[in-house]
Amino acid sequence: MGSSSDQDIVGRIRCALEAASEIFTRYTSGKIAAEYKSGHDPVTAADREIDALLAKKLLREGEGWLSEESVDDDRRLPCARVWVVDPLDGTREFVAGIPEFSVSIALVEQGLPVAGGILNPATGETFLGSVGSGVTYNGSPASASRRTRLEGALVLASRSEVARGEWQRFQNAPFKIQAMGSVAYKLARVAAGLADVTFTLTPKHEWDVAAGAALLLSAGGFVESLEGPLAWNQKRPKISGLIAGGPLLRDELSGFLRPHMSVVGK
Repeated sequence: MGSSSDQDIVGRIRCALEAASEIFTRYTSGKIAAEYKSGHDPVTAADREIDALLAKKLLREGEGWLSEESVDDDRRLPCARVWVVDPLDGTREFVAGIPEFSVSIALVEQGLPVAGGILNPATGETFLGSVGSGVTYNGSPASASRRTRLEGALVLASRSEVARGEWQRFQNAPFKIQAMGSVAYKLARVAAGLADVTFTLTPKHEWDVAAGAALLLSAGGFVESLEGPLAWNQKRPKISGLIAGGPLLRDELSGFLRPHMSVVGK
């Protein structure tokens, strides 16, 4: 993106997040009814309302759309620019009253995540940025961790994965583990240098992680699938898992996780 286009895109994302924040003032986390989709994933009226709002605020002629709460179709595939959004990532936490949920917006351009924004309305945190402009955390410049060793690093883990016992294998690891909801929120915190690493060995959809990936790349960090570089705006928008963090931890983290890759998909 050029500088003027970059400013336009980041501005659109900022405005969309601000509008989404207003919607959350009409809902109370922990006191909202939820329905359950196939796979037992919860969905609320807030998910659907924010989805419609984001489409209205973000989409322009010729741009594609991929959202967890919209019916997908192949019209997005040939688009040079595609919005990849999750209107409410961490709906389980939202329903339970745990302040770890977020609105997640990414722009994928020519198959690469180039701009993103993530809002946690419960904590008032906004993460915003692009590859061209860098990342801000609540308006202040931020960047990914420069830690050089996994020893003592802060690793953000999926709250649900920890509850299922999937992180027991890492209990003697050299890093500190903090359980947290919303993979988008975890990625945003790593992008802003508030944590060093996050990873998941279970499959995710593009809408779960695209905004966080855009922020991490914009902040100088790294993000990749368990097999290597990620491909975006795919016909089947699903990835095997994700590892992400500060750039100087990439090799050590990949080596540490390699023996555990056989659990993918379980």
